[in-house]
Amino acid sequence: MKNTPPKLDKHVRLAHGNGGRYMRELIDALFATRLGANGLDTSVDAAPVDVPQGVRLMMTTDGFTVDPLEFPGGNIGSLAIHGTVNDLAVAGAVPMYLTLNAFIEEGTEIKLLERIVDALAAAAQEAGVKIVAGDTKVLARGECGGVYLATTGLGAIPHDLALGQQTVQPGDRIIVSGSVGDHGTAVLLAREEYGLRGDLKSDSASVLPITEMLLKRPGLRFMRDPTRGGLATVALDLARETGLSIALAEEAIPLSEPVSAVCELLGYDPLYLACEGRVVAVIAADQADDAVAELRLSGVAPDAAVIGTVGDAPGPVMLTTGLGGQRLIDELEDDPLPRIC
Repeated sequence: MKNTPPKLDKHVRLAHGNGGRYMRELIDALFATRLGANGLDTSVDAAPVDVPQGVRLMMTTDGFTVDPLEFPGGNIGSLAIHGTVNDLAVAGAVPMYLTLNAFIEEGTEIKLLERIVDALAAAAQEAGVKIVAGDTKVLARGECGGVYLATTGLGAIPHDLALGQQTVQPGDRIIVSGSVGDHGTAVLLAREEYGLRGDLKSDSASVLPITEMLLKRPGLRFMRDPTRGGLATVALDLARETGLSIALAEEAIPLSEPVSAVCELLGYDPLYLACEGRVVAVIAADQADDAVAELRLSGVAPDAAVIGTVGDAPGPVMLTTGLGGQRLIDELEDDPLPRIC
């Protein structure tokens, strides 16, 4: 006869992290029941994984501290999966396995935890990754912002695939797969700090369908997901690592009306706001327009656009504004939106 998971209290207690009965009940009733189908075996401390022959392994790790924990378009659970999967995907890897660490504040509602883990499980299933190991810690009230998550991701990448800044060449084109700043703005609105509300949803999603399509093109040089620091920071990193200037065209950069309105009202620059379901890629000039057209027609990135060009000499990142002027893109110093991802 199959054991029925124990019924939990309405809120997390410190005893849920003491290694005893309450911790086992939390793991069995919440994590095991929701993540077991994703490959999680809570009866072991280490899990074996199968790796295909003829590939290299790619590993990434990340932490998630978003505030609020739930926002239009997702929550910290789905965000953790998307963020980890996307780091592997833009490196050219196929995500395979994840580990999950949950840091939970005393007093957190069990119902909230259930929604977070349900979203996490659904995102993992959609991305085709297995969560094979994890750990749970409970912190005293006031020592944690509700829930923090930490992940490690493992993926497989072909031996002959070479992506990175070192492959970028003068004249290459820069493309972005969709509107920028949606995640940062959606989380900002969810905080209701400025009395603003809106129906904008985060762009948090797996970018695997996008990267799989781009990887078929031999002229692909580089991919990155513009999370903290946004599109501007990716461009600045690219210019620094390649030693080549970057020219961006403001009017070519996709931007939704809600993001534009909020940024204009509050003084934020959308180029620095986080995205969680976008890809910035560098591709050979003769393939850029076809790549964007294919992304649009396929439906995986209907707003994809060519937004800039790699220069032929060292230099800064310059943005040509809608009025035809030139604006220097500077390094981000202050954090405009802390705890955004």
